[in-house]
Amino acid sequence: MTYEELYCRGRDRLTAVGIEEAELDARLLLEYICGTDRNELLVHGDREVEDGKRTAYEELLAGREKRIPLQYLTGVQVFMGLEFLVNEAVLIPRQDTEILVEEVLRYLHDGMRILDMCTGSGCILISLLYYTNDCEGVGLDISETALKVAEENRGKLLGGELQERHGRIHFEQSDLFEQAAGLFDVIVCNPPYIRTDELRTLMPEVGKYEPVNALDGGEDGLSFYRKIVEESKKHLCGGGMLFFEIGCEQAEAVCGLMKSAGFEAINVVKDYSGLDRIVYGTRGFA
Repeated sequence: MTYEELYCRGRDRLTAVGIEEAELDARLLLEYICGTDRNELLVHGDREVEDGKRTAYEELLAGREKRIPLQYLTGVQVFMGLEFLVNEAVLIPRQDTEILVEEVLRYLHDGMRILDMCTGSGCILISLLYYTNDCEGVGLDISETALKVAEENRGKLLGGELQERHGRIHFEQSDLFEQAAGLFDVIVCNPPYIRTDELRTLMPEVGKYEPVNALDGGEDGLSFYRKIVEESKKHLCGGGMLFFEIGCEQAEAVCGLMKSAGFEAINVVKDYSGLDRIVYGTRGFA
């Protein structure tokens, strides 16, 4: 069977079960198995694909038909231009979260100390350290299996000489601030923020396969924001900054929580669709 024939079979299979991006997913899975790029289909679509790779492709298609996310099938996701390892223990890094990283980067200076709460795959903290110099990063998460993924990503993306060049970083299991030691210049967090009653309405790729403890934000979706806003004051330097990713309808509520806790210069940043996505503010010196 040729490369193009195999792709067409994959596209048709995924289309038949209602995968919205069937063409893209079929192509990306085939490229993953064959070690090719998008030009292969255009230039060498008539080349024969060996039986072993065809079988492996069919197995991945079967997984995608069950709505297993593409990234869990390939084990990787590109975020901030870096390739992160992912599995079912962590949320898949999303483009909206890149806005959070980019906003934090605007305020980072060499030598700052950063805390990434609910770190998951480590994509936020690792990206921040990768694109700065001499900062120190601490990533906390309650999930031991998630932290194993974060450690793998640290070694992959900040190992060896890169670790020395981009500062120190370590991950630790912690129930929120339980194991947080010392003061930080920046606390950044993409917490669980989906309302419990909304979990059942999520698309299967999210609701069925991504870790529920990284999604469920409690009855009103604000449970983690309340806890983190209040506790963060004990762990931020005077003038330190707290950054959140939020659900698109949560800006007013999260801003209110931060204002009530004494944060100043509170701002809301929109995502690429024009929806509220980031809230941040500064701890006063008092």
